[in-house]
Amino acid sequence: MSRPKNQNYKGHGFSKGKEREQRALIRFKTTLMNTLMDVLRHRPGWVEVKDEGEWDFYWCDVSWLRENFDHTYMDEHVRICHFRNHYELTRKNYMVKNLKRFRKQLERDGGKLEAAKCDFFPKTFEMPCEYHLFVEEFRKNPGITWIMKPVARSQGKGIFLFRRLKDIMDWRKGTACKKFQGFEAQPSRYSINSSGSHDPRNSDDQRDEIPVENYVAQRYIENPYLIGGRKFDLRVYVLVMSVHLTNVAVQKTSPDYHPKKGCKWMLQRFRQYLASRHGPEAVEALFGDMDNIFIKSLQSVQKVIISDKHCFELYGYDILIDQDLKPWLLEVNASPSLTASSQEDYELKTRLLQDTLHVVDMEARLTGREKRVGGFDLMWNDGPVSREEGAADLSGMGNSVTNTHLGCVNDRKKQLRQLFRSLQAQKKASS
Repeated sequence: MSRPKNQNYKGHGFSKGKEREQRALIRFKTTLMNTLMDVLRHRPGWVEVKDEGEWDFYWCDVSWLRENFDHTYMDEHVRICHFRNHYELTRKNYMVKNLKRFRKQLERDGGKLEAAKCDFFPKTFEMPCEYHLFVEEFRKNPGITWIMKPVARSQGKGIFLFRRLKDIMDWRKGTACKKFQGFEAQPSRYSINSSGSHDPRNSDDQRDEIPVENYVAQRYIENPYLIGGRKFDLRVYVLVMSVHLTNVAVQKTSPDYHPKKGCKWMLQRFRQYLASRHGPEAVEALFGDMDNIFIKSLQSVQKVIISDKHCFELYGYDILIDQDLKPWLLEVNASPSLTASSQEDYELKTRLLQDTLHVVDMEARLTGREKRVGGFDLMWNDGPVSREEGAADLSGMGNSVTNTHLGCVNDRKKQLRQLFRSLQAQKKASS
């Protein structure tokens, strides 16, 4: 609850006992009336709290976070769904700024070869503050296509392509969007998803608002990988429990293919398609490069995002694959859409959210050593987690295969059933 300074106030989650004591009753709150609400209401032992009631778990929107986080007391076990300044990764200009800085750090510490591990985002400039740097780069490569994107808008709004500096001059005068309305970047007709549908025509549920709209000018990927002559992008969900990277899990399953629209594939089908055309080794390398994107992007904001034990974040990564099977990071969403566009999409997002709640573990059932929970693979735990059993590989992800199985077959229900049976047996044995 929000409180003014120097006044008594009521906090959230007051309870007696240890922080990790198992809880039979979880009080939740959310303002999102979509798949999330259904999942929360049907979770055993969870009860909804409305208005100003005390809560243990709050799936809040970013506006509440901005207005209330700094004035709200939360007990040890309480959780909310955003980090205080999550926008360091999810606003396009901040994401690029942090990635550029991190790349320079890697080059200083490990040389150019190490810095090259951050070469997964197109050359980008923040406008208008980096306009002169952009012009210098533009003149080095005449004739290529660039794309202008507002730093905090969605659904392709405000986006336009250009090949001439004159077009930027028009934009600076405020006329570019109108002039290039017919030249706007069109949303992909294909959308391949790791775990959760991402239809570019569906807005993510929440977007940060900023008073002055800046843009980024980004080199356009002109050789995208095509399926049936159409572009697509990947949506992968990454659950971060701590910005100190003590616990990062990636969601890998969930079929979602719309037979009528033909616009959504399950990632498993996509991986099989690529393997049949390019061989399993090339596909394994591609998905390893995607793992690198998740880890390096999070490392780039590790020192700037305010880490708080009460916070977690479900990020939606949008990735484009080019004809050379190189993955490019397009953007990261802090509030990926949880509104279903079809029955299949509803079931998919239900599984995603159920597994997210399993990992967040308000019930305190997990040991913290699990490498897989439902559709989530643990890929980082104070160091990269390898697929083999045993301790985490601390070699910098160089000598083992990361514990992710993007696009691989996974019997989620069986895995969860075995996991919770095992945990229950361990509890009985220790009591």
